Amino acid sequence: MINNNWSDADAAEWIAQAGDLEADKLLAQRVYSSRLIGSDPDLVMHGGGNTSMKTTRKTLFGDDEHILHIKGSGWDLDTILAPGLPAVRLDPLLRLRALDRLSDEDMVNAQRQNLLNSSSPNPSVETLLHAFLPHRFVDHTHATPFLVLANLPNAEEVARQIFGNRLGIVPYIMPGFALAKAAAEVYEQNPDVEGLLLLKHGHFAWGDTARESYDRIVAHSNEAAAALGLNDPTFPRGIGRAGRQADSTMNTGFLARFRGALQTGDAMPVLDVRFSAEIDSFLARDDLDDLAARGTASPDHVIRIKARPLILGVSDDIATITAEITAYAETYQAYFDAQNARVGGKVMLSPLPGIAWVKGLGLVGIGADAKSAAIAADLGEQNIRVRRVGEDHGGFRPIGENDTFEMEYWSLEQAKLGKSKAPAMRGKVAMITGGAGAIGVATAQAFRAAGAEVILVDRDADALASAAGAVPGAEVLALDVTDTKAAKASMDYAVSAFGGLDILVSNAGSATQGALADLDDETLSAAFELNFFAHHRFAKAAISLFRSQGNGGQILFNVSKQAVNPGKDFGAYGLPKATTFFLLRQLALEHGADGIRVNGVNADRIRSGLLTQDMIHRRAQARGSDVETYMSGNLLGAEVEAHHVADAFLALARLERTTGHVVTVDGGNIAAALR
Repeated sequence: MINNNWSDADAAEWIAQAGDLEADKLLAQRVYSSRLIGSDPDLVMHGGGNTSMKTTRKTLFGDDEHILHIKGSGWDLDTILAPGLPAVRLDPLLRLRALDRLSDEDMVNAQRQNLLNSSSPNPSVETLLHAFLPHRFVDHTHATPFLVLANLPNAEEVARQIFGNRLGIVPYIMPGFALAKAAAEVYEQNPDVEGLLLLKHGHFAWGDTARESYDRIVAHSNEAAAALGLNDPTFPRGIGRAGRQADSTMNTGFLARFRGALQTGDAMPVLDVRFSAEIDSFLARDDLDDLAARGTASPDHVIRIKARPLILGVSDDIATITAEITAYAETYQAYFDAQNARVGGKVMLSPLPGIAWVKGLGLVGIGADAKSAAIAADLGEQNIRVRRVGEDHGGFRPIGENDTFEMEYWSLEQAKLGKSKAPAMRGKVAMITGGAGAIGVATAQAFRAAGAEVILVDRDADALASAAGAVPGAEVLALDVTDTKAAKASMDYAVSAFGGLDILVSNAGSATQGALADLDDETLSAAFELNFFAHHRFAKAAISLFRSQGNGGQILFNVSKQAVNPGKDFGAYGLPKATTFFLLRQLALEHGADGIRVNGVNADRIRSGLLTQDMIHRRAQARGSDVETYMSGNLLGAEVEAHHVADAFLALARLERTTGHVVTVDGGNIAAALR
């Protein structure tokens, strides 16, 4: 069942911040209730709903003007603010209803022409439906109970049993002008209805106040849930990233093979795995293949997850996985060819799946990055619930293939193709050891800014938490890299979190001080454990994972100028770093044929955990200079900072035909030059 989370106190806070204009106060209520709806996955997920509010505002000439505030493109209901509900002149929209037809492109243009603020985002494609309904507040959701109900073969009959005549029933029509007119006509046949059931689509409700409309959305959804036996939360999420990372039974070998087999060009997708008792039970159904072929719970889901999932078994070998993916792509190609012959003029999308049902593992969301993979997994979970409950209550019967193609290849979606350039590192997964240090954080920020998913590895959990705050979206793993099991555990983490790994930035290290002749064996051995053997073990583990994926990979070492230009009393640091320098070249030699590139950075005098403030002061004093002079003591006369090292790592990661190379980042130091 769905909780009603309305709070008069919270609503009052939003209204108090809105100013004195009545229209702004109403808009504040609209923002508040929209966020309530959007924050509940039982009601909407990932752009699957919209809200509106009608009011009056003054023109520049002081005249009253009827206005519709409607959710704008690019805004999510759970985080929406007033700018995400652009204002559109209502009267010109209402005049459009007299037209016999209106293309999607003309509809969008008419809506943009009537924006009060020309810089506002595009109003929702369902703007006219909201406009043609006379109510002040209108809400549209895709609650799981309504998706089950809407896709029953006798949905209208069941809806009448649940709601009587309190809901109007609208036949399936794609969003746009025709649907808006049809919905308005259904409402006008019985103006006493409290909302609309859009068959195969979703639910509308309304009210004179934001609360009345929200209350109806929740109440209607709960009535449908009760009738369908959905007494628990209607969208019980499977165990996601946080839970599965601690699960040692996760089949990381399968996921790595699967991710590699999905490669297109030089990119592999990001994976998001979900598992739960409900998912396991669903994947054991005898009618699984039949249910997979039916379509999606809501038509717009096809844009994210395609019409059918890929079905695999966790024990499948790479040959079987590859064959199944090839067969899926061929089936999709045939579907596209047949449908495009019917409608013409479409550009085929990727033929690869958006979700996979993996028997013995769970549900796998597939996306170009972590966000899109998570969206696919969320929608995949909802689709499993809708299929299961619907089939067990009379049948799951979504829209057919023709309508599915019309939605998947909607002209408004096709127009977006090629208009945005993906970030350079989108879909790449990078792991950074020593991730809580200055260089680690800067490197993570650089890779995230370029579109990569990042995992920070460090032994200091508190420092990692702080680092995560500086790198939004980063995953963190607290462990000691010198532990002999740390490297394998880290690779498993990468697979469970994102499906695999593309780049290892082996950065962890510590500068042990003291003259070599005076150091005991234990101290020197510990220095080698951190500054060489940990790098070696992580590199070996990464290479093993890269081989499982079968698509190359990259290892980037933080080598240090000490490897080629020893400093007094830093032998315990320089010796393992010199060995790591040799390791870099040896691995580049041995694994170029695997497509694995191995490069590194030699940096010097960086304010970090290695070069502490106390050490900087002592070194500066020993040279008779101040800190600033010491830190800029290079040929360029400029201090080298952590972000300069990060930029070098990122540049190396993007040099597709470079391996066995070390970039010096020290502002110029001839004594440390490699040649």
